[in-house]
Amino acid sequence: MPSAEGALGNLFEPLALLSALDKLLPWYLKETDEGRLVYPACNRTLNDADGNVRAIWEHTRLEACRYVMMVPRRDVELLVSAVRQAEMMDAFLRQLPHEETVVDFRGVPFDDYPTAIIAGLNWLDHCAFLAGVDPDKFRRTGRDFRHFVVLAQQWWAIENAGPRCYEMLANRQVPPLMFYLMWQSYTRLAKEIAIAAIYGSSLDRATEQQRQYFRTTLSSQPNQMQAALSALTETTARLKSASDPDDLVRS
Repeated sequence: MPSAEGALGNLFEPLALLSALDKLLPWYLKETDEGRLVYPACNRTLNDADGNVRAIWEHTRLEACRYVMMVPRRDVELLVSAVRQAEMMDAFLRQLPHEETVVDFRGVPFDDYPTAIIAGLNWLDHCAFLAGVDPDKFRRTGRDFRHFVVLAQQWWAIENAGPRCYEMLANRQVPPLMFYLMWQSYTRLAKEIAIAAIYGSSLDRATEQQRQYFRTTLSSQPNQMQAALSALTETTARLKSASDPDDLVRS
């Protein structure tokens, strides 16, 4: 059976990521449609299949990405080509914000991609509410993304931005392509949703409660208690530092 980890893995190049999403999304939606995975992912518990932070993080990001992958008459160059970024970002900033997660596409990529990206952000807002994420972390989702686009637009206006973009890609650095702006924003927001789904609105509070539990239940076994506390500290630190779901499965 495919998995997000196996399909995305360490992929970096945007066209490769888009190709992987093309293969992964139909599998994921089939799994949810046929009841093998709880949907949306933010509603899962530890007792559910893939009821863990990594899977919920990965699958919530997939759920947000599906709108861009549904765009008819695809013109992916608008998302990934250096020579198309200025016009793509102009088109996005002309788009009026909306609150929809069910959208009607017009068949015009310049209109449909901005609509789809915003729909993905709106879906993440919806999942954040379901998972009980601290509202302060999602208060300015759409506005913050528009700000990122404005900054990227300024970057592309700099002389030799195109060659600099290709140089960055060759060095596995992230230029401000529209695809990367979307991918990074979805990834960051989906992480907050996954943490809230498993740990509640505060990871620090949940961790402290777990520490207290270990101190109480293992008080007569100091070696086991110390091992459990050390493992908890390592797990929490790793989760906080992770920038991608795949970071949680690397040795």
